[in-house]
Parts: sequence; C-alpha cells; structure tokens
Amino acid sequence: MGLFDRIELKTPEQVALMREAGRVVGRTLDLLREAAVPGVTLKQLDALAEESIRSHGAVPSFLGYGRPPFPASICASVNEVVVHGIPDDRVLKDGDLLSIDCGAILAGWHGDAAITVAVGTVDPAMLELSRVCEASLHAGIAAMVDGGRLSDIGAAVEAAIESAGDYGILEDYTGHGIGTSMHMDPQVPNYGEPGKGPRLKVGTVLAIEPMITAGSADTVVLADDWSVATADHSWSAHWEHTVAITPEGPQILTLA
Repeated sequence: MGLFDRIELKTPEQVALMREAGRVVGRTLDLLREAAVPGVTLKQLDALAEESIRSHGAVPSFLGYGRPPFPASICASVNEVVVHGIPDDRVLKDGDLLSIDCGAILAGWHGDAAITVAVGTVDPAMLELSRVCEASLHAGIAAMVDGGRLSDIGAAVEAAIESAGDYGILEDYTGHGIGTSMHMDPQVPNYGEPGKGPRLKVGTVLAIEPMITAGSADTVVLADDWSVATADHSWSAHWEHTVAITPEGPQILTLA
C-alpha cells in the first residue's frame, strides 16, 4: 500500500468546509495577537480563545486532546518553550516572545495555525528569529504544489532558515496532514532533501509548521508532560498554517 493510499484527498467542497474552520482559527489568532500585551495572563488569553472559537459555532481542537488530556484551548509557549505550552497564571512581561497555537473544529473539519507574537518591546534578535521562522513557513507553502514531492516542502523550509542565519530546526516535531482529524498522514518535516516521497496532488491538505530556536535544536519535555522547551534555554519561534493544494496553487485556509 502506497503512502497516498492512507492520505485523505479532499474534494473542493471539503476544502471549502475546512476554509470555514480555518477562518475561525485565523480570527481567533488575530484577536489573541492584539490581546497579548504586558500584564495579561496566559489563562486570560486561553479564555478569550475559547470564547472566540465557540462564538463562531466551532469547538476547540486542543481541549481534552491526547494523554494526558490537554487542559486548554490554545498552546501558549513563552520564550524558551517552543510548543505545547499549557496556559497558566503566568503574566506576560514586556520583551517576552509568545507562540500561540490554535485549533478549531467546525462541522467535523479541523483548522490549525500558530503565530509568534512580540509582547511589548522585544530584543531585535528575537524579532528576527520570529521573522525567519514565518518566512520559512511561506517558503514551505510555496513548495506545496500539484506534481511536487512531499519532501520539497521541508527542503524549502530548511533552505529559507539556513540562508538567514544559524538557527536550530526542530526535527522531532513536524507538520502533518489534517482534515476530519487534527493529525493525519503524512508527517511534514521541516528539513530534508527535495524530490523525495509521494507526489503532491490537488486535494492534499497539510499543516506546515516550522519551529526554530536561537540556539540548539535539542529539547526537553517539562514536568507537565506537554510543554516542549529548549535544552539550552534559548528562545524559540513557531509559525503554522493549514494549506490546501488547489488547481490554482497552494491556498492558505487559516486566514481571517
């Protein structure tokens, strides 16, 4: 059985439904970007996110997900925490770098995206870290075209990062297929050689999500069994979009 026998290709109608789920995610992240200011707690952002998602008739993808069940509607990862940070009573401070990952389910379809937000006045080097990560996401999106190969995406992400400086690229955490489940085949690494793996086809929908650090790419899972932090305490950035291959090219589904 070939890899694409296990990957769900979406019809145009299904992509349109995923676009509606993605729009909920995009609007929620826009709201959180404005709300993430010094003095706000991560729990307050989480409550705002859940209210936003449910007000659009959707439900949070993350709440109750996995083992142990994830206890919140967003992942809120500050500074050296790369991904899967659990929102708590931590108060955001001027100069923090906050990565917010958000997922929503609408009519049975998932949207998933992440942004990195500068809280107040942030070190220019950390702003550049986030800029490079976001630029690498868009390089990966540009490589997601009908007839290409799956590894073209990771190769484009890696090339964009390496051309910008000396950053750590997480290898143990990847992008993924998405649709009627949040995580589906295939895994989408953020590195590798181009021209390998299955051919990309119209109807493929993937969540592309580079995660990079200002130092080593080595990570540790913290005591809460979810939060993934850099082993050397260097800061990190995380950007993500859900993207569909259409006859007109790649279409980002998680924009407001």
